[in-house]
Amino acid sequence: MDGLTTADGRRLAYRRAGDGSTLVCHGGGPGFSALYLSDLGGLDQELELVLLDPRGTGASDRPSDPRAYAIADYAADLEELRDHLGLERMNLLGHSHGGVAAMAYASAYPERVERLVLASTMPRWASEQEQAMEGAVEASAGEPWYADAKAALEDELAGRFTTDEELADLALREFPFYFARFGEEEQAYLEMLRAETPNADALVLFNREIFETFDLRPELAKITAPTLVITGQEDFITGPSSAREIAAEIADAETVLLPGVGHFIFVEAPEAFRDAVLSFLGVSADV
Repeated sequence: MDGLTTADGRRLAYRRAGDGSTLVCHGGGPGFSALYLSDLGGLDQELELVLLDPRGTGASDRPSDPRAYAIADYAADLEELRDHLGLERMNLLGHSHGGVAAMAYASAYPERVERLVLASTMPRWASEQEQAMEGAVEASAGEPWYADAKAALEDELAGRFTTDEELADLALREFPFYFARFGEEEQAYLEMLRAETPNADALVLFNREIFETFDLRPELAKITAPTLVITGQEDFITGPSSAREIAAEIADAETVLLPGVGHFIFVEAPEAFRDAVLSFLGVSADV
C-alpha cells in the first residue's frame, strides 16, 4: 500500500493497480475504503488505477477531529494526492460519495483535472430522487431479503448505530437494495466486503448534517474538464434524475445510462461500464 503524509500529519493511503494512463479513483460511503471499488469492472487491464482510501478508511489515518469529514476536506485530500503523484493534471473518477468529492475538487481546481468520470453520484438530494428511492424499495417487497434490508436501511439513515462494526453490519444487510438484480455475483461481491470495516464517524456526519442540505449545482459550472456522467437506470439512490442535474450544469458533459443496472454499476455491468469509461478516456481496450 502506497501513501503520503498530508500537511496536517495524516497518512493518506492508496493502492496502485494495472498499467497505462493514470486514473485516480475516489470511492464513496462516505466511510468506506477503496476495497469496494475492486478493479472497477476490469479498468486495471488498460489503465493504472490509483485507488484512494479516503480519510479515516482502510490504511488512511483518521483525522484527529471527528468532524473533519466535510466535502471540502475530501477535495483537499485529492489535491494533496495529485501533488504527491506529480501529476500536473489528472484523470479523476469518483463513485457515489466519491463523485461528490470529485465534483467539489473539479470545481475548486478546474485547471488540475484532465477528464472527469462521475459514476453513480449526485449533486444534491432531490425530492425526485427520494421518490424514486421509495418506489425502488417497495418494488423489492417480494424478495426474501426485503424485510431485513429495509430495517437495516432505516436504521442506517436514522443513525441508529454507534460503532464501525454496527455500521458494517447494517451496510451488508441493506446493500441488496443497491442492485437492480441481487444474484449470485452480487452476493459474492458482498461477501468480499465483509473484510471492510467502515468509518462510522464519516457517515454519521454526512447523514445528520450534510446529506439533505448540500447542493453542488451552483459550483458545477466551474468545471472545465470533459465529463462523463454514468449511472444505472435502476439506481435507487443516485439514479437518472441525479445524472440529469449534473449534466445540465457542466458545459462539456455526456451522460451514459446503463439499463437494468443499479448503484454498483461496475459490479452489475462491468463490461458496459469499462467500455464507456475507456471510450471516454480515449483508450482502446485489448480484445
